[in-house]
Amino acid sequence: VQLQASGGGLVQAGGSLGLSCAASGRTFRTDAMYWFRQAPGKERENVAAISGRGSNKFYADSVKGRFTISRDNAKNTVYLQMNNLKPEDTAVYYCASHPTYSPVGRAWDTMYSRGKGTQVTVSS
Repeated sequence: VQLQASGGGLVQAGGSLGLSCAASGRTFRTDAMYWFRQAPGKERENVAAISGRGSNKFYADSVKGRFTISRDNAKNTVYLQMNNLKPEDTAVYYCASHPTYSPVGRAWDTMYSRGKGTQVTVSS
């Protein structure tokens, strides 16, 4: 699976931004999809995940209640809707895939396919 994230940009604190990740490959519909982010000087963090059919979702505590992950298997796309953004959400955001869904998230180096990132900057 090849992945391409898009939708990043500059937004004020309290604002919203939506990210998309377009996938190519015949396993997308069964793969679990993950969103990661990496802020300067920090480790890459798994912020959200969704199972192949979209019935199970994981969120990191830092984004729970503000971010929503979803997918459209007909369009081979996974989304991350980010609301009530905070300056600490500033990071490069990445999408990645894995054959199985984990309810506690996964580490970046365990992902089978990894896309290039898109920058999200939240100003105070």
